Amino acid sequence: MSGERCPRVVTCTAPVNIAVIKYWGKRNEELILPINSSLSVTLHQDQLKATTSAAVSRDFKEDRIWLNGREENINQPRLQACLREIRRLARKRRSGLEEESAPSFLSYRVHICSENNFPTAAGLASSAAGYACLVYTLAVLYGVESELSEIARRGSGSACRSMYGGFVQWLMGERDDGKDSLAQQIAPESHWPELRVLVLVVSAERKPVGSTAGMQTSVETSPLLKHRAEAVVPDRMKEMCRAIRQRDFERFGQLTMKDSNQFHATCLDTFPPIFYLNDISRRIIHVVHRFNAHYGQTKVAYTFDAGPNAVIFCLEQTVDEFVSVLRRCFPPESNGELFLKGLPVGPVTLSEELKMAMDMEPRPGGIQYIIITKPGPAPQLVEDPSLHLLGKDGMPKQCS
Repeated sequence: MSGERCPRVVTCTAPVNIAVIKYWGKRNEELILPINSSLSVTLHQDQLKATTSAAVSRDFKEDRIWLNGREENINQPRLQACLREIRRLARKRRSGLEEESAPSFLSYRVHICSENNFPTAAGLASSAAGYACLVYTLAVLYGVESELSEIARRGSGSACRSMYGGFVQWLMGERDDGKDSLAQQIAPESHWPELRVLVLVVSAERKPVGSTAGMQTSVETSPLLKHRAEAVVPDRMKEMCRAIRQRDFERFGQLTMKDSNQFHATCLDTFPPIFYLNDISRRIIHVVHRFNAHYGQTKVAYTFDAGPNAVIFCLEQTVDEFVSVLRRCFPPESNGELFLKGLPVGPVTLSEELKMAMDMEPRPGGIQYIIITKPGPAPQLVEDPSLHLLGKDGMPKQCS
């Protein structure tokens, strides 16, 4: 392939976000319009991210996509919705350019390769990071400068929140066409530098009931979900925004736990009921409440998405001690070298009083590993061409 025939390649990364006010239920399945607003914390890409390379070339015969090393169906409707909208905006932009400056590659086929550095479909918002990364990468590739959160939402609802760093709200909107159902940043990642996030991986297995099917069944059968969307979430969103702006961890933590509990209560109120938490998940909840009761304040807070893995929020000064508590309650089955990943954790000797307060029968191997991270930035362009996932032939490097 000659130099001028080499594909044009762009690579970007995008973050995971963890909702502290949950999104569950759609009023429009095709446009992915939610029945309530939601709010999340964007996690740092040093620990958790999706990476996507996209390439265009006159030599490509068809659009193709590879996810985590496997070729997938490019005609999946949500994927096509994102690709179609980016191309539409690119053509619209091209129509305003002089013919000689307009990029000719808009008519070329695209190859896309994406991978996550965390378990896919295990309740770690993998689709949010994946679709945010896809949309951001395609936008850079095609030169689209637009409101991208609306496009990312068409792939996966919560993906719109991964288009921003820090603390982000997804406004449900009121319009039937979804043009006002957008993500907005409440505060940047630098706003609360002491905040830390612990991802407790209990299981990396695919969940038995996917989010799309689960929330559709909840909308159809759960009276509690309707009450939550209309009577609880609006006020809770205001309270959570206030707690974040004031860096009030006590309020932030309590709201986060209450909203997680109510989300899983709606799953139980669904018919037939949906069980995302397992026995280890429930034991983690007990550990958190015992730890907070020992100190007489909210020092750690849990939240669970649609899966058994826990996400713990705390301040930096609490990390070392609480990780020691988790080690005591859920001893690593191996030598523990791979038990902790991400930001460094120091050793702590637990007081006898705290040990008595946390007196529970240990569950060895209950937690597979812990990722320690913090709030992080929006999607990023990768400048180093050696990090492209696609080779000069436009194929995934591991396949080239």
